[in-house]
Amino acid sequence: MRDSTAAVEAEDQESPGAPPRFRLIFAALMAAMLLASLDQTIVSTALPTIVGELHGVRHMSWVTTAYILAATIAMPVYGRLGDLIGRKALFLGAIGAFLLGSVIAGAAQGMTALIIGRGVQGLGGGGLMITSQAIVADLVPPRERARYMAPIGAVFGLSSVAGPLLGGWFTDGIGWRWAFWINLPVGVLALAVGVFALRLPRRAGRVTFDLCGFLLMAAAVTCTVLVADWGGTDYAWSDPLVLGLAAGGVLAWAFFLLSQRRTAGSRRRRPEPVIPLWLFRSRIFVIATLISLLVVGVGLFAIVGYLPTYLQMVYGVSATESGLLLLPMIVGMFLSAGPSGRAMSATGRYKNFPIAGTVLVGVAALHLSTLDVRTSLVLVCFYVFGLGAGLGLVMQPLVLAVQNDFPYTDVGTATSAHSFFREIGATLGIAAVGAMFTHRLTERLGAAAEGAVGDTQSLTPALVRALPEKVRDTVVLAYQDALTPVFRYLVPVFALSLVLAFLLPERKLATENQAESGGTPGRHRSGRPEATPTRR
Repeated sequence: MRDSTAAVEAEDQESPGAPPRFRLIFAALMAAMLLASLDQTIVSTALPTIVGELHGVRHMSWVTTAYILAATIAMPVYGRLGDLIGRKALFLGAIGAFLLGSVIAGAAQGMTALIIGRGVQGLGGGGLMITSQAIVADLVPPRERARYMAPIGAVFGLSSVAGPLLGGWFTDGIGWRWAFWINLPVGVLALAVGVFALRLPRRAGRVTFDLCGFLLMAAAVTCTVLVADWGGTDYAWSDPLVLGLAAGGVLAWAFFLLSQRRTAGSRRRRPEPVIPLWLFRSRIFVIATLISLLVVGVGLFAIVGYLPTYLQMVYGVSATESGLLLLPMIVGMFLSAGPSGRAMSATGRYKNFPIAGTVLVGVAALHLSTLDVRTSLVLVCFYVFGLGAGLGLVMQPLVLAVQNDFPYTDVGTATSAHSFFREIGATLGIAAVGAMFTHRLTERLGAAAEGAVGDTQSLTPALVRALPEKVRDTVVLAYQDALTPVFRYLVPVFALSLVLAFLLPERKLATENQAESGGTPGRHRSGRPEATPTRR
């Protein structure tokens, strides 16, 4: 992290697109993004111990899902309001919510309190991820912005590895609760830097918040996730509750999309839509968002969320060791994101990188689906390296492509909508993989091992290692058979993403922010309607 930021700082004075004091601002934004993205993965290695101690294996996926669900719901609100009223107050408020959630989760004595704390964390974390990227886009034009993609991508990559590693280290040492307490000093520091160093223009004008649209969106996302999480596990797919949630989700999505057709600018002030439908007139936005949803959302979070559990239960490694085994992923991201960012800045082209990255991610997932107890850990690390190298070529080029297709006055709205649908994919990916994994594991453990191991809902890696050899082998085989086929199910998802990557339009990266180079709001490439005013 420090090396990446230093590299950007060294180039900052030579970059004509960077404003004064951008080095300090950029460092603060990277710290905030690290804080938010870290907590998407920090519980993954600690999860087996957490749910064992709190007696909640059946609700294991919700510890991660609650965070991503809340962040997903919050993202469009932060992005849209940031474009309309300014981003600094939203940025600081997001840090405050994140810290509050960390306190609740760290002090939790049961699964309910833990899940609530994770939800509050997500409300803040979603804002941190969106406002940080939007502030960078406000201050730096797309062509120059490409050279900052490597540090931004490295933050997500670093959190993907540092999160599980820290979670495992805390679990094996001073206790898993420090996975949440550690956020407090880092968060307070980020808050102080934001208050005293961050200087952003405020947008003029009064904004009417679309409360109805927000509630419909929250209902739609929640119903969708509950169907994916409960269907086939806690409840049968034919259960009236699951069917009711599915019907409610369809209706909520339909009414939400209808509500977003309203635009401001008429004689009577109307609420600003949370996700304006004019975004979807951009083919770049639509295709890039679909690729991100499938590759990053479904693929990354499904694999990284459950691979540490597999390594602990099947290979018998400690929580810390399972985190260390993910280090090759961050190496792969660093080695691919840096050169690709420099190449995009030099040429203004981005299309080839998502194509190559999607191929690498798909191949890595296919190899991960072949794991068994005899597979060398060296090979596991090699597969994880390939996964990271592919993600480094996919994540930030897609965000940059979306931002390049809109003027900076709408970049928060476009970025948040892109991230919103990516997180929908992450939520569905984790919930679906968790549902399949839990169902398969329960089937395989139930008859063969339940009598020997007691309550299968309270299994931890330590308990598995202490079992008699015959019973331990049965449990290990159950975990292996439950998870590795799920990775194979992701391969067609990546194949579809590759087709979309070839269809992604390419427009050369702009050397200036569009509104600064004479672009007229309401008449740009996204097709935004003339009636929608821009407040600055």
